[in-house]
Amino acid sequence: MDVDIIFKVAAIGIIVTVLNQLLVRSGREEQAMLTTLAGLVVVLLMVVNMIGDLFGTVKSVFGL
Repeated sequence: MDVDIIFKVAAIGIIVTVLNQLLVRSGREEQAMLTTLAGLVVVLLMVVNMIGDLFGTVKSVFGL
């Protein structure tokens, strides 16, 4: 596992947290929730892509 992906997820988390706090303090709770959900979706898509690569590697190792 690359350390690069950990830094990407951490950077997305920090950006989403800052945006969330700014939006909540300005009274835009709906946009803050949507920003949090968008960050979650981006990270989940990254993880799903990595899991797909893992399954592809396992499949090629066992020759299936």
